[in-house]
Amino acid sequence: MSARAGDLLVAAVPAGSTRRHAHRWVFAITVAFLWGAAVLRSVLAFDGQQRLLALTLLAVWLVLLLAVPFAERLWAPSFFLLLAAQSAVIFALLIQSDGSDFFAVLLAAPTMQAMEHWRPGAVAVLIAAFAALTGIGLAPEYGVAGALSLAALYAATDVFFAAYVFAARRAEEARARSEALAADLREANSRLVESAGQAERLGAARERQQLARDLHDSVTQTLFSMTLTAQSALLLLGRDPRRVTAQLDQIDELARAALDEMDVLRAGAGPATAVAGGLGAALRLLCAEREQRDGLAVTLEMDGDERLPDEDERALLRIAQEGLNNVVKHAGVGEAAVRLRPRPLLLEVRDEGRGFDPREAAGAGLGLDGMRERAAERGWTLSVSSRPGAGTRVVVEETDAGAERGEERGRS
Repeated sequence: MSARAGDLLVAAVPAGSTRRHAHRWVFAITVAFLWGAAVLRSVLAFDGQQRLLALTLLAVWLVLLLAVPFAERLWAPSFFLLLAAQSAVIFALLIQSDGSDFFAVLLAAPTMQAMEHWRPGAVAVLIAAFAALTGIGLAPEYGVAGALSLAALYAATDVFFAAYVFAARRAEEARARSEALAADLREANSRLVESAGQAERLGAARERQQLARDLHDSVTQTLFSMTLTAQSALLLLGRDPRRVTAQLDQIDELARAALDEMDVLRAGAGPATAVAGGLGAALRLLCAEREQRDGLAVTLEMDGDERLPDEDERALLRIAQEGLNNVVKHAGVGEAAVRLRPRPLLLEVRDEGRGFDPREAAGAGLGLDGMRERAAERGWTLSVSSRPGAGTRVVVEETDAGAERGEERGRS
């Protein structure tokens, strides 16, 4: 057979994703050998018109076999019609003179094609029909008994080739499932890598946000105090130069404090609370610093000295610090009050200053937003009560979920 004919035989096998023949060349070589053997048998066994008829029928059968995949693309039911036409040609070959039984071997080819399309049960019915066709075609020449034995022999051949195609088809389907599973695993791995990247980016963003809050709560306020002190020194420079030295000393002290706070933040630590006295001692120190630096007299109310987890104490200290920052910057008064109740948790920062409209201040900066974020991270709620001319009250309270987490942290 020519190379072109071999390519056509390969194309004669359907190429669907799950039904594609796993070894298409096996089918092509099998058909080539069977058809070539049938042609050689016709040349050796027949002569004259009978040989010409046999060779013509073999050529027609080969054309019908090769036409299957092309006809299917145009019209799906054409497979059944071409299968019936192939069977009719083989039957016509079987009813030739002596020695025509060999043509029944060609039934293996349509059997293989059928197994590519149908379920095993339907193919079994087809093999039985081919066996009956073979027996009817050979009965006049070999008698009933001989025809039955030959029909059984060729049916066994059809079963063998059908079993091979079925095994190959199952292997192809298994391979397709494995490839689909591998694709799913690759996609899942890609999603996992992407999720890990997102988590890493989110973690970095949270660290930057935390650093921004810490800078705003500590260093920024220290710089604000330095600015006020520098402005006061400039005013005193023309009025009472002798007092400027004290102002400059205070600026130097504030600068050192800012550098110390930057060192703490660079080292990754949170705001330091008093090791021995806990949050209460840290709040007393904070109130004293605000009075010394900014002239803000802070009244501290403590409802008990119960220690809290370190992270809770750091968060409460930062919220109190930012609350007092806002009093210094915006309230326009020299007095404020801080109240702490460890259980159930309550932190309150209040003043009787100029106040503001909370709706207009929403999202204006890191002040209130930062305090709310700190509270939310610990499972607390932060509320702000204020109106123009009526002072401001910032309250942090523990929610039920936050209380449960606090109890668990306390037990651990």
